[in-house]
Amino acid sequence: MARIAGVNIPKEKRFVISLTYIYGIGRTTADKICKKLKIDAALRTHQITEDKLAQVRALLEKEHPVLEGDLRRKISSNIKRLVDLGCYKGIRHVKKLPVRGQRTHTNARTRKGRGVAIAGKKKVAK
Repeated sequence: MARIAGVNIPKEKRFVISLTYIYGIGRTTADKICKKLKIDAALRTHQITEDKLAQVRALLEKEHPVLEGDLRRKISSNIKRLVDLGCYKGIRHVKKLPVRGQRTHTNARTRKGRGVAIAGKKKVAK
């Protein structure tokens, strides 16, 4: 298994997809990295040479210094700061509601969790 930025990336998947296993790297960034280093998008991770892997590691250290644990810590500290300030976004985080202006009357199930039935509510008899 190839190890990049402290993460074991899968060797049987395409290299572009394998890069997305690193927290902070999505498809767009992975595509840009492969184009910059002239790595074929069809190649699997185990087909990449050690030289190319070293180039990828160097590029990530240079252009994306905050990845994985550092990025997770940075994001959680930003959220904690908003909560401590008591600003609108911080309050939305505390209440586990959507933060960026999405509607909550319907939808928002990912953020709010499963819908819970109201106990004791009777159906209207006709």
